[in-house]
Amino acid sequence: MMKKAELCAALAAGLLLSHVARAECVLPPAPSKIPDGATATEQEMIAAMQTLKRYDGDVNVYLKCLEFEAKQNRLSKAEQDRRHNEAVAKLEKIAAQFNEQVRIFKSKSG
Repeated sequence: MMKKAELCAALAAGLLLSHVARAECVLPPAPSKIPDGATATEQEMIAAMQTLKRYDGDVNVYLKCLEFEAKQNRLSKAEQDRRHNEAVAKLEKIAAQFNEQVRIFKSKSG
């Protein structure tokens, strides 16, 4: 017969695994800062570009998660579309802000 502590540990592990298996899709956080193209260094602009590329990849993983959840009938098509559109709009807004700062950065260097 299992001891009480072993039983509790087994139940806790089972609950944890079931939670992981049903993890929701989480919108990744947007980059916290876009450098000012008028004052930023080239290294700062490159770092921001790399951060934006990672964010783009994270958003794409999120969109695939939404698609999977909808196919598993754990998310309605309307909710998938709403979350998809929200994520893409946020990504496009941040990319546009970064591109504007790139234009400013390039204009100051010649």
